[in-house]
Amino acid sequence: MYIISVAAELVEMHPQTLRLYERKGLIKPKRSGGKTRLYSERDIERLREIRRLTQELGVNLAGVEEIMRLRSELEALQARFEAEVQRLKAELGERFKELERKALPAPGETAKPSPKDRPLYIISVAAELVEMHPQTLRLYERKGLIKPKRSGGKTRLYSERDIERLREIRRLTQELGVNLAGVEEIMRLRSELEALQARFEAEVTRLRLLLLEEGRGLRESSMGA
Repeated sequence: MYIISVAAELVEMHPQTLRLYERKGLIKPKRSGGKTRLYSERDIERLREIRRLTQELGVNLAGVEEIMRLRSELEALQARFEAEVQRLKAELGERFKELERKALPAPGETAKPSPKDRPLYIISVAAELVEMHPQTLRLYERKGLIKPKRSGGKTRLYSERDIERLREIRRLTQELGVNLAGVEEIMRLRSELEALQARFEAEVTRLRLLLLEEGRGLRESSMGA
Protein backbone atom coordinates (compact mmCIF):
# COMPACT_ATOMS: atom_id res chain seq x y z
CA MET A 1 0.00 0.00 0.00
CA TYR A 2 2.60 2.56 1.04
CA ILE A 3 5.75 3.86 -0.64
CA ILE A 4 8.75 4.35 1.64
CA SER A 5 8.21 8.08 2.29
CA VAL A 6 4.60 7.50 3.42
CA ALA A 7 5.54 4.45 5.50
CA ALA A 8 8.34 6.42 7.18
CA GLU A 9 5.93 9.22 8.03
CA LEU A 10 3.35 6.79 9.42
CA VAL A 11 5.88 5.22 11.81
CA GLU A 12 7.72 8.49 12.53
CA MET A 13 11.07 7.27 11.24
CA HIS A 14 13.51 8.46 8.59
CA PRO A 15 13.32 6.55 5.27
CA GLN A 16 17.00 5.68 5.74
CA THR A 17 16.08 3.89 8.99
CA LEU A 18 13.57 1.75 7.08
CA ARG A 19 16.30 0.87 4.58
CA LEU A 20 18.61 -0.11 7.45
CA TYR A 21 15.94 -2.38 8.95
CA GLU A 22 15.44 -3.96 5.55
CA ARG A 23 19.17 -4.67 5.23
CA LYS A 24 19.06 -6.26 8.71
CA GLY A 25 16.15 -8.47 7.60
CA LEU A 26 13.79 -6.96 10.16
CA ILE A 27 11.35 -5.85 7.49
CA LYS A 28 10.75 -7.16 3.96
CA PRO A 29 8.62 -4.76 1.89
CA LYS A 30 7.26 -5.96 -1.43
CA ARG A 31 8.45 -4.35 -4.68
CA SER A 32 6.41 -2.91 -7.52
CA GLY A 33 7.20 -3.68 -11.17
CA GLY A 34 9.53 -0.66 -11.13
CA LYS A 35 11.27 -1.97 -7.95
CA THR A 36 9.65 0.68 -5.72
CA ARG A 37 9.36 -0.50 -2.11
CA LEU A 38 5.73 -1.01 -1.04
CA TYR A 39 4.88 -1.46 2.65
CA SER A 40 1.77 -3.28 3.92
CA GLU A 41 -0.27 -2.67 7.08
CA ARG A 42 1.56 -5.63 8.65
CA ASP A 43 4.89 -3.98 7.79
CA ILE A 44 3.68 -0.78 9.48
CA GLU A 45 2.67 -2.72 12.61
CA ARG A 46 6.07 -4.42 12.62
CA LEU A 47 7.91 -1.10 12.25
CA ARG A 48 5.91 0.40 15.12
CA GLU A 49 6.85 -2.56 17.29
CA ILE A 50 10.52 -2.13 16.34
CA ARG A 51 10.27 1.54 17.28
CA ARG A 52 8.73 0.62 20.65
CA LEU A 53 11.52 -1.86 21.34
CA THR A 54 14.34 0.47 20.31
CA GLN A 55 13.04 3.84 21.52
CA GLU A 56 10.92 2.97 24.56
CA LEU A 57 12.76 -0.10 25.85
CA GLY A 58 16.25 0.70 24.56
CA VAL A 59 16.72 -2.73 22.95
CA ASN A 60 19.61 -2.91 20.49
CA LEU A 61 19.16 -4.28 16.96
CA ALA A 62 20.57 -7.71 17.88
CA GLY A 63 17.87 -7.99 20.53
CA VAL A 64 15.20 -6.74 18.14
CA GLU A 65 16.26 -9.37 15.57
CA GLU A 66 15.92 -12.10 18.20
CA ILE A 67 12.49 -10.81 19.32
CA MET A 68 11.11 -10.52 15.79
CA ARG A 69 12.42 -13.98 14.88
CA LEU A 70 10.70 -15.50 17.92
CA ARG A 71 7.46 -13.68 17.08
CA SER A 72 7.56 -15.09 13.56
CA GLU A 73 8.17 -18.59 14.96
CA LEU A 74 5.26 -18.17 17.35
CA GLU A 75 2.92 -17.03 14.56
CA ALA A 76 4.02 -19.89 12.29
CA LEU A 77 3.56 -22.48 15.05
CA GLN A 78 0.12 -21.08 15.91
CA ALA A 79 -0.95 -21.33 12.25
CA ARG A 80 0.43 -24.88 12.00
CA PHE A 81 -1.32 -25.86 15.24
CA GLU A 82 -4.69 -24.53 14.13
CA ALA A 83 -4.42 -26.12 10.67
CA GLU A 84 -3.46 -29.55 12.05
CA VAL A 85 -6.21 -29.51 14.70
CA GLN A 86 -8.82 -28.53 12.10
CA ARG A 87 -7.59 -31.30 9.79
CA LEU A 88 -7.87 -33.95 12.52
CA LYS A 89 -11.30 -32.69 13.61
CA ALA A 90 -12.46 -32.84 9.98
CA GLU A 91 -11.30 -36.47 9.81
CA LEU A 92 -13.38 -37.27 12.88
CA GLY A 93 -16.35 -35.48 11.35
CA GLU A 94 -19.71 -35.60 13.07
CA ARG A 95 -18.61 -38.16 15.66
CA PHE A 96 -16.03 -35.76 17.14
CA LYS A 97 -18.23 -34.53 20.01
CA GLU A 98 -19.46 -38.03 20.82
CA LEU A 99 -15.92 -39.44 20.94
CA GLU A 100 -14.60 -36.44 22.85
CA ARG A 101 -16.96 -37.23 25.73
CA LYS A 102 -15.06 -40.46 26.32
CA ALA A 103 -12.57 -40.51 29.16
CA LEU A 104 -9.54 -39.53 27.14
CA PRO A 105 -6.93 -37.23 28.68
CA ALA A 106 -7.31 -33.51 28.04
CA PRO A 107 -4.28 -31.63 26.63
CA GLY A 108 -1.46 -31.58 29.17
CA GLU A 109 -3.31 -33.80 31.65
CA THR A 110 -0.90 -36.71 31.31
CA ALA A 111 2.25 -34.60 31.05
CA LYS A 112 4.88 -35.71 33.55
CA PRO A 113 7.34 -33.28 35.13
CA SER A 114 10.57 -33.16 33.17
CA PRO A 115 13.79 -34.28 34.90
CA LYS A 116 15.19 -30.93 33.73
CA ASP A 117 12.88 -29.17 36.19
CA ARG A 118 14.16 -31.06 39.25
CA PRO A 119 15.78 -28.59 41.69
CA LEU A 120 19.44 -29.51 42.10
CA TYR A 121 21.88 -26.64 42.61
CA ILE A 122 22.26 -24.09 45.37
CA ILE A 123 22.94 -20.52 44.23
CA SER A 124 26.73 -20.67 44.60
CA VAL A 125 26.98 -23.80 42.44
CA ALA A 126 24.51 -22.42 39.88
CA ALA A 127 26.48 -19.16 39.68
CA GLU A 128 29.72 -21.09 39.09
CA LEU A 129 28.11 -23.25 36.38
CA VAL A 130 26.94 -20.21 34.41
CA GLU A 131 30.01 -18.06 35.23
CA MET A 132 28.03 -15.32 36.96
CA HIS A 133 28.10 -13.70 40.39
CA PRO A 134 25.39 -14.97 42.80
CA GLN A 135 24.19 -11.36 43.10
CA THR A 136 23.50 -11.36 39.34
CA LEU A 137 21.30 -14.43 39.76
CA ARG A 138 19.39 -12.63 42.53
CA LEU A 139 18.93 -9.62 40.22
CA TYR A 140 17.56 -11.83 37.44
CA GLU A 141 15.17 -13.42 39.93
CA ARG A 142 13.88 -9.98 41.02
CA LYS A 143 13.36 -9.13 37.34
CA GLY A 144 11.34 -12.34 36.88
CA LEU A 145 13.83 -13.75 34.38
CA ILE A 146 14.47 -16.83 36.51
CA LYS A 147 12.34 -18.51 39.18
CA PRO A 148 14.33 -21.03 41.21
CA LYS A 149 12.50 -23.40 43.52
CA ARG A 150 12.95 -23.14 47.29
CA SER A 151 13.82 -25.83 49.79
CA GLY A 152 11.95 -26.19 53.10
CA GLY A 153 14.51 -23.82 54.59
CA LYS A 154 13.94 -21.27 51.78
CA THR A 155 17.27 -22.04 50.09
CA ARG A 156 17.21 -21.31 46.35
CA LEU A 157 17.53 -24.46 44.26
CA TYR A 158 18.19 -24.24 40.52
CA SER A 159 17.24 -26.91 37.97
CA GLU A 160 18.97 -27.88 34.73
CA ARG A 161 16.33 -25.83 32.90
CA ASP A 162 17.23 -22.81 35.06
CA ILE A 163 20.91 -23.30 34.16
CA GLU A 164 20.06 -23.43 30.43
CA ARG A 165 17.98 -20.28 30.83
CA LEU A 166 20.78 -18.45 32.65
CA ARG A 167 23.28 -19.42 29.95
CA GLU A 168 20.92 -18.03 27.32
CA ILE A 169 20.56 -14.79 29.32
CA ARG A 170 24.36 -14.56 29.50
CA ARG A 171 24.61 -15.06 25.72
CA LEU A 172 22.06 -12.33 25.08
CA THR A 173 23.59 -9.82 27.48
CA GLN A 174 27.31 -10.51 27.04
CA GLU A 175 27.59 -11.66 23.42
CA LEU A 176 24.75 -9.69 21.82
CA GLY A 177 24.66 -6.71 24.19
CA VAL A 178 20.90 -6.95 24.73
CA ASN A 179 19.64 -4.92 27.69
CA LEU A 180 17.45 -6.48 30.40
CA ALA A 181 14.22 -5.08 28.91
CA GLY A 182 15.06 -6.91 25.67
CA VAL A 183 16.03 -10.07 27.54
CA GLU A 184 12.68 -10.01 29.38
CA GLU A 185 10.83 -9.78 26.06
CA ILE A 186 12.91 -12.57 24.51
CA MET A 187 12.50 -14.93 27.47
CA ARG A 188 8.75 -14.25 27.60
CA LEU A 189 8.43 -15.14 23.91
CA ARG A 190 10.52 -18.28 24.41
CA SER A 191 8.22 -19.36 27.24
CA GLU A 192 5.16 -18.72 25.05
CA LEU A 193 6.72 -20.74 22.24
CA GLU A 194 7.51 -23.67 24.56
CA ALA A 195 4.01 -23.58 26.07
CA LEU A 196 2.37 -23.49 22.63
CA GLN A 197 4.55 -26.35 21.41
CA ALA A 198 3.57 -28.46 24.44
CA ARG A 199 -0.11 -27.61 23.93
CA PHE A 200 0.15 -28.41 20.22
CA GLU A 201 1.72 -31.81 20.85
CA ALA A 202 -0.79 -32.69 23.60
CA GLU A 203 -3.85 -31.68 21.56
CA VAL A 204 -2.67 -33.46 18.41
CA THR A 205 -1.91 -36.60 20.45
CA ARG A 206 -5.40 -36.44 21.99
CA LEU A 207 -7.10 -36.07 18.61
CA ARG A 208 -5.07 -38.94 17.18
CA LEU A 209 -6.22 -41.09 20.09
CA LEU A 210 -9.79 -40.17 19.21
CA LEU A 211 -9.14 -41.20 15.61
CA LEU A 212 -7.79 -44.54 16.84
CA GLU A 213 -10.92 -44.97 18.96
CA GLU A 214 -13.03 -44.21 15.91
CA GLY A 215 -11.10 -46.72 13.80
CA ARG A 216 -11.36 -49.38 16.49
CA GLY A 217 -15.10 -48.80 16.80
CA LEU A 218 -15.58 -49.16 13.04
CA ARG A 219 -13.59 -52.42 12.97
CA GLU A 220 -15.61 -53.86 15.84
CA SER A 221 -18.87 -52.89 14.10
CA SER A 222 -17.81 -54.56 10.84
CA MET A 223 -16.73 -57.73 12.69
CA GLY A 224 -20.07 -57.82 14.52
CA ALA A 225 -21.92 -57.48 11.26
